[in-house]
Amino acid sequence: MGILIKNGHILNPPTGTDEVMDLYVEGDRVTKMQKDLAAGADDQVIDASGCYVFPGFIDLHVHLRDPGLTAKEDIETGSRAAAHGGYTTIVAMPNTKPVADCPEVIHYVHDKAAEVGLTHVLQVGSVTKGMEGKELSDLSGMIKAGIPAISEDGKSVMDSGLYREAMKIVAKADIPVLAHCEDINLVQGGVINQGNKSKELGVSGISNAVENVIVARDIMLAEETGARLHLCHCSTKESVELVRDAKKKGIKVSGEVCPHHFTLTEDDIVEGDANYKMNPPLRTKADVDALKAGLRDDIMEVISTDHAPHTAEEKAKDLKSAPFGIVGMETAAALTFTELVKTGYLTPMGMAEKMSTNPARILGINKGDISVGRLADITIFDPKDTYEINAAEFASKGKNMPFEGRKVTGRVVGTILDGRIVYQK
Repeated sequence: MGILIKNGHILNPPTGTDEVMDLYVEGDRVTKMQKDLAAGADDQVIDASGCYVFPGFIDLHVHLRDPGLTAKEDIETGSRAAAHGGYTTIVAMPNTKPVADCPEVIHYVHDKAAEVGLTHVLQVGSVTKGMEGKELSDLSGMIKAGIPAISEDGKSVMDSGLYREAMKIVAKADIPVLAHCEDINLVQGGVINQGNKSKELGVSGISNAVENVIVARDIMLAEETGARLHLCHCSTKESVELVRDAKKKGIKVSGEVCPHHFTLTEDDIVEGDANYKMNPPLRTKADVDALKAGLRDDIMEVISTDHAPHTAEEKAKDLKSAPFGIVGMETAAALTFTELVKTGYLTPMGMAEKMSTNPARILGINKGDISVGRLADITIFDPKDTYEINAAEFASKGKNMPFEGRKVTGRVVGTILDGRIVYQK
């Protein structure tokens, strides 16, 4: 018994496959890819006519809140949200409670995710113990436990010497550093972007320099140590320029952009609605235009979500008091298709690269490819379905996002994990 995906438009960046044909899954592998495959008596047939068949999406940046903060999200609900969003692999940030700074927490997350069985969860290890920025975590122990990367996401390691030592360790292990770029000394209580909107609302602003200073520092440290640096949730036009220049120098750096940062500007913020509060904040149109051009030109190689669920009570607070963050795994594909593919910034193949193949390459994992013989992690996406985003339909515990009622085109209609259907619309 296998799964036969009929008449789908297969888009597979590693092989350049861009053709309508059938794909057959047997066990956990893709075993056939050709036109007019016949179904066996016991096969499950999926009619993918008019749909794209992508390598399973990979999200380099999610917050599962488990352990310790499970009122916001847990591994089961987060995995279900991932499956609904077409994600077959997600990379979980370490700012849990306790912090993922030791092998025991890494094993807990990996074991629980495997038990749930809806998506591959890769738990990142924190750079420093307790994310306090004072002493390195047990990096060697966590590397042995299977971390895909290190990060201090939610903040930057402000001690450059300590950060450099961490970069040296992971450079030898050939795993990347996922960098949240924020100079805490420049934030000064900022709530949204420093600009016209912050003045209008009477709140402190977060300038582009808050991000740019650390982007520049981290690139320099990566050049010195030889570490592979991946810049998380880039939001400024200067970040794009810095990544472009670093690539020209041959520095091992990549960058991600989140859908909210290429879709919205500070002008979209609704007074009193903390669903527009995220870190880094929504920036100006000039920043958005630069981010979209960076994605188009392959300067920025990845689209990630920074999925950050909070409770409704937390997000009901005023703009100053509410926590930063929005959910994103269940809206990312539609926003990417609507804002980037339909407008010509990306081709559908480019969407597959940014959401699957490039993240796999950056992590150094054997995914992002659905050619014959490869693991059957597959996303089926309907590019014609137009609808309004409705948070009540989310599988995530978190409903906090600023896209309620927004009209989008494109919907994930099927997710296959290791040859098993884990979501079907």
